[in-house]
Amino acid sequence: MSDNDGGRRKNLRMPDDDEVFATVTNMLGANRVKVRCADGTERTARIPGKMQKRIWIREDDVVLVEPWDWQDEKADVKWRYDKQEADQLREEGHIQ
Repeated sequence: MSDNDGGRRKNLRMPDDDEVFATVTNMLGANRVKVRCADGTERTARIPGKMQKRIWIREDDVVLVEPWDWQDEKADVKWRYDKQEADQLREEGHIQ
């Protein structure tokens, strides 16, 4: 297996009805990050326990978040895209 996939499109996880694309803007510590969502809202997102120490999230990473129903300024991180996947999302016009 090589890193070069020959320019073929990779099937990516797309957001469900209640999820939105977001970019990590700041690491807050205590498993929390500040994200700027595709809907223009800045939210504090929580990294769930099943992702901690398995999937490392850094500033400028593209993630999927699910905003809370009861507090719109908070969300849960559901998925992190690697650099190649984020570039593909930008090329296809899903994110800016």
